[in-house]
Amino acid sequence: MSSLPHFAGLAPLTFAGAAAMTFGAAFVRGLTGFGMAIILVPLLGMIMPPGEAVVLGIILQLLIGPVGFKRIAADADRRTALPIAALAMLATPIGMIALTSVTPDVARLLIAIVAIAAFLLILMPQHPDGHRPGRVSIGATGIASGILTGFAAMPGPPVVPFYLRQRIAPGVARASMMLVFFATAIAGTLASLWLGLATAKLFILSLLLFVPMWLGDRFGTRLFGRVPVRVWRSIVALVLGIAGLSALVRLLG
Repeated sequence: MSSLPHFAGLAPLTFAGAAAMTFGAAFVRGLTGFGMAIILVPLLGMIMPPGEAVVLGIILQLLIGPVGFKRIAADADRRTALPIAALAMLATPIGMIALTSVTPDVARLLIAIVAIAAFLLILMPQHPDGHRPGRVSIGATGIASGILTGFAAMPGPPVVPFYLRQRIAPGVARASMMLVFFATAIAGTLASLWLGLATAKLFILSLLLFVPMWLGDRFGTRLFGRVPVRVWRSIVALVLGIAGLSALVRLLG
């Protein structure tokens, strides 16, 4: 069994660190509905090239997407989530092509900017009661989410503020985000296969990391609903802030 991490390109101790990172990021996903890739990709970038970290993050999101999907589909705001998901899937290859066109240092810089921008966006005030997003807002969110999926495995920065700034129940926001992210994971995996970026090593590593990911997501999901709305929103902002800070530290280091 100890030879499997080596087969996936990681030493056992490094793999243990990747497993711990994955568990923590998946716990945040289960609790908030997002954050796994925003947290995990910069961390994985510390032990592998940024391009591989992006593809691994996308594959992991694909594997965890079906978990609890029936409830997610039932609770989501399908009026907005479905068109955002469709546009994001179409735009994902654009971001992946861009990823192959820049150096690792530039990729790290842009990923750090994305993570910090997500934190700043979430600090903007909520929309007034009765606000309904228009087609332009929905379309821009979907396209931006897709491009960021392909480039950084981070569909969240446009999607999280879109839902968190609306006055809707946390359960609806969480399910809507998860629905979009599962769609972008499908598109991202297909695009990475098309471009030859998804290697057998990354698929093996994703399978090895599935158990800690599933456990983290399960614990986070069980905690969701027991947290007051205001506290939940504060946790969302804190997650984005930590992600932006960690990406910045990685860039400067």
